Amino acid sequence: MAHPLDILTERGFVQDVTDTDGLRELLTAGRITFYYGADPSGSSLHIGNLIGLMAMAWLQRAGHRPIALVGGGTGRIGDPSGRDDERELLSDEQIAAHVERLRHQMTRVIEIDDPDRGLLIDNDDWLRGLRLVDFLRDVGKHFSVNQMIARESVRRRLEEREHGISFTEFSYQLLQAYDFAHLFSTHGCRLQIGGSDQWGNVTAGVDLTRRMHGEKVYGLVWPLVERSDGKKFSKSGGEAVWLASDETSPYAYYQWFLNVPDADVGRFLKLYTFLSMGEIAELEEATAADPAGRPAQRALAAEATRIMHGDDGLAEAQRASDALFGDEPFADLDERTLADAFVAAPSTEMPPERLTQGIGLLELMVAAGAAASNGEARRLVEQGGVRLNNNVADDPAHTVGRTDLIGDGTVVLRVGKKRYFLVRFR
Repeated sequence: MAHPLDILTERGFVQDVTDTDGLRELLTAGRITFYYGADPSGSSLHIGNLIGLMAMAWLQRAGHRPIALVGGGTGRIGDPSGRDDERELLSDEQIAAHVERLRHQMTRVIEIDDPDRGLLIDNDDWLRGLRLVDFLRDVGKHFSVNQMIARESVRRRLEEREHGISFTEFSYQLLQAYDFAHLFSTHGCRLQIGGSDQWGNVTAGVDLTRRMHGEKVYGLVWPLVERSDGKKFSKSGGEAVWLASDETSPYAYYQWFLNVPDADVGRFLKLYTFLSMGEIAELEEATAADPAGRPAQRALAAEATRIMHGDDGLAEAQRASDALFGDEPFADLDERTLADAFVAAPSTEMPPERLTQGIGLLELMVAAGAAASNGEARRLVEQGGVRLNNNVADDPAHTVGRTDLIGDGTVVLRVGKKRYFLVRFR
């Protein structure tokens, strides 16, 4: 089997390592414990975080023990990395709810049923009980304020006069560094992994562990991933693809991966699937030979969706895709999938009482903006150019009633090949 560090490097998980030769030797000598952490700043992780979970899974498959760290403690502070403004502080109730959701998402990718195989830990367990004076004396003395200010995430905020940085967020790097030292002393953790925006926090943890315990530990970070078309995996920018199915439906998740550019698909297959490098190479060759068929994108979408949403989620996404891009009726689609599929389609709301006596198809088309008048609507229907929930609507006298609704009370009108209109009765 290839060396774990070579596997991570080949698949794109390595940008910087605190000591490459030392880490290679450590991973060769025997099983190690390592960790990756995520703060519950939101109610879901996103596909940027999924890179960390996949890196953990690869190391676990190589025989090493992961600690999935949920930052219930550091989440009360907020990481300033990659931000231009202060994070909104969450309530204890919000953080607790977020922590539980993150736990579930992490266990979709790594195995933690057996503590000897992997652990899931909340840093609130030890940070909540810290005494301030003791922490400043035992931990704070190891940090240079000059070095802390020089870190890019802090320096940029200090240079921005409008926002600046609070002492609360300034202290975040001490807490994350202490996590590493604590995990070393309690679980023998020797490696922290994370995205490149965490490099300063990672190296601070490496240094603090050495100073507090006299032992060498390691850090590894991967490059932050962006699509070649410039689309970022940004929570703050509103472009995030969430791992929670109630925030990004399996259908929308599947479609996002299905529509990645050809320039990205090979790289994403390495990061977001467990396919072998040989299988990925074959898919890239197949896509080069048949770009319109998009075999690599189809494999990426299927594998990525299966990992996060299971076989049932993948089947749901593929059923929805077949209906939405084919001639199957929309009867089994839920409201969330409809909203994701027709996010750009004009939407009209009507009171549900209108369905009591029924509403004429022609009237509905005019109300939805699908036709300018009843006469135009009639011509479109008679010409066979109208579909109701993807069923051909060929009767101008049809009355739309409750039996025509899909989801929680939606009707989808299609005029021609691509003009969609939604009517929601609510």
